[in-house]
Amino acid sequence: MTLRERILKMNDDITILLRRWSEGDEQAMEALTPLVYQELKAISERIFLSENPGHTLQPTALIGELYLKLGKVEAQFNDRYHFYALSARLMRRILVNHARSKNAAKRGAGNVMVTLHEGDLAGEQGVDTEILSLDLAMSELAAFDSRKADLLELHFFGGLTHIELAKAMDVAPSTVALDMRFAKAWLNKRLSA
Repeated sequence: MTLRERILKMNDDITILLRRWSEGDEQAMEALTPLVYQELKAISERIFLSENPGHTLQPTALIGELYLKLGKVEAQFNDRYHFYALSARLMRRILVNHARSKNAAKRGAGNVMVTLHEGDLAGEQGVDTEILSLDLAMSELAAFDSRKADLLELHFFGGLTHIELAKAMDVAPSTVALDMRFAKAWLNKRLSA
């Protein structure tokens, strides 16, 4: 069997297992885990490339959190693209919730209040603030054009290529290219404001 044939078979296996898992087959999830782990790890590592090296959540921990969330999801997966899209969305939610909880802890959460100088906080809040700003901007984009927001999320958080995005969203690759250009420009303008 050639490499291409093995990849196609693995993709078919993933799709079959996803459908079985969607129908409630617990053993399908166990069989699916080793098949999708490497891709989920690659997605997680791509997300962390732009994160602060001292981030308190690491790629492996993000995948662990993802598996906990996936275990509670009741979704009908059409194919692996749908699965990776949902996984990317859940990873984004996990990162945003992590940033919010860290910011809540920094604001007090039962701690004794002390006075700090602005310089004491330099660099400490940057990453969490960036994640929260990105989440807010993505939510604003989704409010007026959900497809463009979905494309950005799947590309940045899911690591899907333009061809994979076209398949996942059932649109032409040229539509993906146009939408991505618009969405990136909008997001860049919004985040620089």
